[in-house]
Amino acid sequence: MCLIAFAWRSHPDFPLVIAANRDEFFDRPALAARWWRHRRQELFAGRDLKAGGTWLGVGANGRFAALTNVRNPSAMLSDAPSRGGLVPDFIAGEAGVADALEALAGSSGRYNGFNLLLFDGANLGVYESPNARGRVLAPGVYALSNADLEAPWPKQRRASAGMTRALASLPATDALFRLLHDDRPAADAALPATGVPREWERALSSLFIRAPGYGTRCTTTLVFDRDGGVRFEERSWDAAGRLAGRAQTTLAAIRQEQA
Repeated sequence: MCLIAFAWRSHPDFPLVIAANRDEFFDRPALAARWWRHRRQELFAGRDLKAGGTWLGVGANGRFAALTNVRNPSAMLSDAPSRGGLVPDFIAGEAGVADALEALAGSSGRYNGFNLLLFDGANLGVYESPNARGRVLAPGVYALSNADLEAPWPKQRRASAGMTRALASLPATDALFRLLHDDRPAADAALPATGVPREWERALSSLFIRAPGYGTRCTTTLVFDRDGGVRFEERSWDAAGRLAGRAQTTLAAIRQEQA
């Protein structure tokens, strides 16, 4: 994932709302969201066929996790393990958010930079590996991209503002999908400097990315209701930004599949 907008305890009926874009090279093999098993736990998630992990998923146990990479080419480790294993490991585990964040503090240095969003059914937390910082989050509307949660990136600000507006449309998710299909780049003066060429910073600054061989490959929404239900919707995109597929499920369906 390269952009996750989320609202935590900001709506009376829907305590957690997620809208996320996965940006990746189009030649990297992956499966769209579907059922698969990890450590005896059924989860609904896409799957990276190169490294075997995933970027976002939800389990039959109601646990959720999502990952963004931190963009810092100068700090890349050539022999680091895949970050995609962190998502299914948390979903299939039993540790609460606070304990999982503490455990990450002792192991995150093995990986290239990442941000990991974790939900255990009661608490929501984030771990930012470049800062070796984990915290349980207070209620609010947030957006997370390829830097820390407080980064003043234009896409993060636009995503969080759009999430705030979209909450009024729930349970319908069309407004969330429209938000994350926004392909307008930020003004050059507002671009971050992350170590990639300026033309790439410009291309990567939009919420929905279209670049040669690289771009937004799927948009995913999850709506958690106050009764413990979850609705998962995903739309996949081709290299031209056209709709290429859909997937959806509910937590009730996840549990039925597991049974």
